[in-house]
Amino acid sequence: MPVISRFLGIVIAMYWNDHAPPHFHAKYGEHEIKVFLNDGEVEGSFPRRALKHVLEWYELHREELLVNWQLCERNEAPNPIEPLE
Repeated sequence: MPVISRFLGIVIAMYWNDHAPPHFHAKYGEHEIKVFLNDGEVEGSFPRRALKHVLEWYELHREELLVNWQLCERNEAPNPIEPLE
């Protein structure tokens, strides 16, 4: 599971050759969510503040995430993405 970003205790990752639709995984403590790249829909639960940060980061880096999804589909290492500041 390649980690592509870390910020504020949140770890963002994508799995190689994961199932469609395109998405990424975010972990925060014992919480985990999946965020779909096409529409930002969230599956799972996160504390409200952490979720707000993840969705803000997603909006800033959506194009980079789509590129990384394509890389992971080919079992190639995704590019690191700047953390939320």
